[in-house]
Amino acid sequence: MQKLIRPCLAARPDWSVDPRSLGAFRARNLTSLVIAVVAFWTALGLGITEIHAESMASPNVIVIMTDDQGYGEFSCHGNPVVETPHIDRLAAGSVRLTDFHVAPMCTPTRGQLMTGLDAFRNGAVNVSSGRTLMRPELKTIADVFRSAGYRTGIFGKWHLGDNYPFRPEDRGFDEAVWFRSSHINSTPDHWDNDYFDDTYIHNGQPERYSGYCTDVFFNQASQWIGSEDSDKPFFAYIALNAAHWPWFVPDHYRQPIRDSLANHPEITKKLNANQIESLVSFLAMGTSIDDNVGKLDSFLTDHALLDNTIVVFLTDNGSTMGKDYFNAGMRGSKTQLWEGGHRVPCFVRWPAGNLAMGEIDELSQVQDLLPTLAELAGITNVPAHLDGQSLAAIMRGQPSTLGDRKLVINYSRMPQFKVEYTDQNPSVPHRDGAGVLWKNWRLLENRELYDVAADPHQDHDVAADNPDVVRELSTHLDDWWNGVKRDALAVQRVVIGSDAENPAMLTACEWLDVFVDQQIQIRRGVQKNGVWHLSVAQAGTYDVELRRWPRESKLRLDQGCRRTVVTDGVFVPGKVLPITQGRIRLGKHTFPIQPAAEDGLSIQFTADLLAGETELETWMLDDAGQEICGAYYVYVKRR
Repeated sequence: MQKLIRPCLAARPDWSVDPRSLGAFRARNLTSLVIAVVAFWTALGLGITEIHAESMASPNVIVIMTDDQGYGEFSCHGNPVVETPHIDRLAAGSVRLTDFHVAPMCTPTRGQLMTGLDAFRNGAVNVSSGRTLMRPELKTIADVFRSAGYRTGIFGKWHLGDNYPFRPEDRGFDEAVWFRSSHINSTPDHWDNDYFDDTYIHNGQPERYSGYCTDVFFNQASQWIGSEDSDKPFFAYIALNAAHWPWFVPDHYRQPIRDSLANHPEITKKLNANQIESLVSFLAMGTSIDDNVGKLDSFLTDHALLDNTIVVFLTDNGSTMGKDYFNAGMRGSKTQLWEGGHRVPCFVRWPAGNLAMGEIDELSQVQDLLPTLAELAGITNVPAHLDGQSLAAIMRGQPSTLGDRKLVINYSRMPQFKVEYTDQNPSVPHRDGAGVLWKNWRLLENRELYDVAADPHQDHDVAADNPDVVRELSTHLDDWWNGVKRDALAVQRVVIGSDAENPAMLTACEWLDVFVDQQIQIRRGVQKNGVWHLSVAQAGTYDVELRRWPRESKLRLDQGCRRTVVTDGVFVPGKVLPITQGRIRLGKHTFPIQPAAEDGLSIQFTADLLAGETELETWMLDDAGQEICGAYYVYVKRR
């Protein structure tokens, strides 16, 4: 009954009845129900066919993903320091998945959301180091919804490839307002972006936006949702950089957090002054997120979109700060296989969808969202052989069809990580870097076993007491690894020379198995080098331009940069590197050393390339021909 009446009220905003109060409507018997429906049809001047068509309209979908917040960052999960009333309200009206898991780092989670496939199967296994690239032949959730007649948009963080064919505009999104790589002020990001009044990429072109990043991404999403194409259903992905470091936030959000922390000396006594200020800023970023969730709900209500819009809220990995103040009883944080590294909130709200609101404790994973949302939206053209399974039946209160489910969490670590499961570069995917989840059991790195029902903080390794469980999960891990290792170890290649992106900016972020993904590293002049794995789209003559700094900085090769005061912080001064010349290798051919260009900004090469796979390596040299580092930025253009 509510599904029939809500669209009627949406069509007549002059009526004083609040559609959200319809939960109080109850017909005493079948006769009164029929009379009520007929009365609404008559009063509104709508025909039966019109009402039926409206009630059957495809639901809109909004997926909100925040960055580096964990399960305990919300007051609905018992956080003692912050209040998140808008997210709490969203949770209260949602199906709440209480045993929901992502990867312990952001890129793998995002690739799993996009493809419905495990990270080691879709190729996006790491946050940097040339391993963020999601296999280009895979269909994404945006492709699925666009093929079903939806308009699709992304607003914020993508982190699945900065170049063609990996960009969001290459992967099914009609509208894309995004920034490159892992965080604002990453190596490939627009130089000196600082969360305020930044330059982002809008459908392939740089564009400056006024305001704080979280506000911008929500505002851009709302403007797009309410655009002239609003007769079509929409799929909107609002992927925030907050609350990722650097912890920049409008200052007015901080004082309430300071006041709250002052009332919790049991928390602050464990932290030094710098840690307290970092926590204040981190939590303040969360308050800003909560405010924007509230504004989005108001927008949906004002535009009669709330009831027939599925809103999903989740975070991309465990908390970076939870272990220092509140972790909802879990052990571990971002980058770790403990429960606190990957068990996160997932709320799914659809007022018109007759979902069984409340908690669902079925073991579930971010890969499940693609098939779940497609089924809820009535979309049947979904890629086959997904790792994720639809949770739609469970969300509708029907019996579970998931069976005796085992899940594997695995990702490649940053090259500098110290790990116990291999003595090789941990950026290279490895079977034993995994966590295997089954019921209440957690097998970590194929050696430690925990029972999270009896031991939620995972203090006691019970592998020796449960050899049958270890054997069961280890066998599952072996079978899983044999099915994914080919894709996991394959190197994905950025395409140069394509009409879709020419010129292309390559950055050290894509050096395979080398970590250079922060502008602070560029400022400090880290002495690293690496190789780009490329595919040449068309044979031709190519200009290759080596730079220490990105073009928009206008800095010379041998120039440092000043300490920069930005809106909410300071960027460190840039070190002088005595770069005067350079050389490159393309494939098997090493080119002669070239001097810096006359303006001192770059080192120029010209190369005739054949179509196909190749590698690019660069060397920045001093006057004596000694290597200093690789070129952090390379611009490649087919003439």
